Amino acid sequence: MKARDELRTAALRMALAALSTEQTAGKSARELTDDEVMTVLARESKKRREAAEAFAAAGRAPSAARERAEEAVLAQYLPAALAEEELDRIVAVAVAAAAESGATGPRAMGAVMKAVQPQVKGRADGSVVASKVRSALQP
Repeated sequence: MKARDELRTAALRMALAALSTEQTAGKSARELTDDEVMTVLARESKKRREAAEAFAAAGRAPSAARERAEEAVLAQYLPAALAEEELDRIVAVAVAAAAESGATGPRAMGAVMKAVQPQVKGRADGSVVASKVRSALQP
């Protein structure tokens, strides 16, 4: 705020508002754990990414650029994203474990996702993980 960085200030205020809303959601107010804070920040970052795509598709480049800039600000507070090779390795290990337990092909999707999600939570987009698992399970 002191630096008069309007974009950063707006992005952080939005994140704080989302965290406050999450704390007071439900029957009683509660203190958020670190994992819950990361989940909220990841959700807000994803909202910015999707809004930027929608603005770009509608031909509103300045709005899309602002959303991408806000997403970049939030990304500084999130854990580093997994590298493509690391995600592929995690998926391959989970597919192999599912195959050992007898689950193969597309029917193993749920078992593999259940094994992969805790390892990649907050570090990879769920749709990307699902597509990697789906492609790994194809015969």
